[in-house]
Amino acid sequence: MLRQQLQKPEIYLYLFAAAVPISFAAWQSMINNFAVEQAAFSGIEMGILQSLREVPGFLAFGVVFLLLLMREQTIAFVSLLALGIGTAITGMLPSILGLYCTTVLMSVGFHYAETIVQSLSLQLISVERLPLVLGRQIAVTSFTGLAVFAGIYLMVEWLALDYMWIYLMFGSFTLVIALVMYLGCPHFKGEAEQHKTMVLRRRYWLYYLLTFLSGARRQIFVVFAGFLMVEKFGFTVSEMTLLFLVNGVLSIYLAPRIGRLVVHWGERRTLSLEYVGLVIIFTAYAFAESAWFASVLYILDHIFFAMAIALKSYLKKIADPKDMAATAGVSFSINHIAAVILPFALGMIWIVSPAMVFIIGAGFAFLSLLLSQLIPGAPMLGSETVFTPARKPA
Repeated sequence: MLRQQLQKPEIYLYLFAAAVPISFAAWQSMINNFAVEQAAFSGIEMGILQSLREVPGFLAFGVVFLLLLMREQTIAFVSLLALGIGTAITGMLPSILGLYCTTVLMSVGFHYAETIVQSLSLQLISVERLPLVLGRQIAVTSFTGLAVFAGIYLMVEWLALDYMWIYLMFGSFTLVIALVMYLGCPHFKGEAEQHKTMVLRRRYWLYYLLTFLSGARRQIFVVFAGFLMVEKFGFTVSEMTLLFLVNGVLSIYLAPRIGRLVVHWGERRTLSLEYVGLVIIFTAYAFAESAWFASVLYILDHIFFAMAIALKSYLKKIADPKDMAATAGVSFSINHIAAVILPFALGMIWIVSPAMVFIIGAGFAFLSLLLSQLIPGAPMLGSETVFTPARKPA
């Protein structure tokens, strides 16, 4: 029975969606406390660490050249190995240099895995089912993250385990799932043979811009929202884990429904709702003085970012099927241009004014809102923006 299920591409993608957060959720939920307690990090060191973490994302276009050497599913396996090993050894190197090195290894695996799973999702799933499957992938990711956060809470509060053993355990779980996927799943074929060179299409310019701004906003949330909770409001590992647990529960319920919302509303309306919400949330972050208020904002922020499903659905509708792998790699690199620069630059601003960091995030969200209005009501190949209306059939 299990063997039959592994023959389905959707099951492969759901396993992928589980394997990544087992390691990354463990790394992310403890990294602020681990860095402060074990390596005496300040905002500057944390900014450098997060900039280093995003360098592999900036280089994600390299996945196209790896296709000359191996299949995408083999790249996926190698990526999960790097992610699992990088996470497993994080707790063994509690120093500034040690954290920098393990973070880069973990990040190479994470970003290449994310690039491949996006590429495979766009290739293996039909345009009609894509938002639904993407929503379910987010639900699987959230459920897995929920289990990880619950496990960390029990290990810290009840078993008093050291960081080293927790990182080692969750990194090893990712390695086990990677082996199951590699040995148990067949080679799946997409709609078309993929280009094995970098692809930059002028007609995808709006998607590229929205992806760039999404990366900029995401970094402010990932790096500084969590750091705000620890530095300003004194959240412990257990309290941060409980916050992640709430996010996970809500995502399990809401993510599939967001996928259906994209199908019902379309990409432009869904993205507009996301960006309006993020403008309000980032502005509120700047003036948050209550731990409870900041916690609510953190949860809402997480929910609104799930609406980025619509951006992938937009790409699926406007892109040539042969461009999926190359565009996934290029878009990840574009997404991380700001990610490489912003954590360090905003880390310096953070020292002077934490509020200004979130005001900048609100500005990025507002610009995204303006650009999203250029998405057609029915985007398709040849009708990528409102400036390129769909051609009527002869």
